[in-house]
Amino acid sequence: MHYFVGESGAESTNEDERSEKEALRLTLYQAVAKLIRSYTNLANEMKQAGYTAEEAQSIKQEVAYFEKVRDEVKVSSGDLLEMKRFEPAMRQLLDMYIRADDSETLMDFEEFGLIDLVVNNGGKGLESMPEDIRKNEEAMAEAIENNVRKTIVDENPVNPKYFESMATLLDELIKHRREQVISYQEYLEQIRALAKKVVNPTSNTAHNYPDSVDSLAKQALYDNFGHDEVLTIQVDTAVRLNKEADWLGDTFKERKIENAILEATNNFGMDDDDAIDKQLDRMMDIIKAQREYH
Repeated sequence: MHYFVGESGAESTNEDERSEKEALRLTLYQAVAKLIRSYTNLANEMKQAGYTAEEAQSIKQEVAYFEKVRDEVKVSSGDLLEMKRFEPAMRQLLDMYIRADDSETLMDFEEFGLIDLVVNNGGKGLESMPEDIRKNEEAMAEAIENNVRKTIVDENPVNPKYFESMATLLDELIKHRREQVISYQEYLEQIRALAKKVVNPTSNTAHNYPDSVDSLAKQALYDNFGHDEVLTIQVDTAVRLNKEADWLGDTFKERKIENAILEATNNFGMDDDDAIDKQLDRMMDIIKAQREYH
């Protein structure tokens, strides 16, 4: 699993290594998909193709094994939800020729994703994990950690400061698990609590915001620009009053928002043009990542 996903808790900032692992997983997914299609094209004609009943059964088991490996890699890496694993044609082939016993369970991961199964229903969704992962505490822990970290990385542009703090908490929790500072049950409870904070930042009571900072966009501005309540409200108001339809990616519409921000904040109280431009660029990166501004 480490070959395709990497080791949970290892240095995660190496973009080249992440890209390499993603490429390896993509190669695996494509190869297994090709294997499944090739097998299903011949599944009903194995005897005519010259295979004995024993050979046909052995081949079926081998195809099922590699399909199972692919499932576990997708679940552990967090790829399953993104890739919409079962297009209708492939799902039909799997049900008809390979296995139908736990394919419905796997659909839970396609629809909700592992991190949601951790957060919702007291984590009972974890009972539907693939058996080889579910029965191995280390594999289960690493699958959860990989999915939580993937969400942190994906959401980081929305609020860098907040998700950097979540990454730090995750690293500490992984360390405690490995050093057996906490029991496995305590670990599951703590990773579930952390996952809730990752998928729903507004539920994190440890981050105290002024009453006026009442949206995710405002929280992102507040967290990343000096916990300045006045600046946060000025910028949020400027964006909401000046954003036009389909502004994202439109140079002229983006410039209108930038000018409104500079006017509302009096150039952030700065005199140095380079400093102003740097602050504005950093702020616009965060503004562009806010779904509520789109």
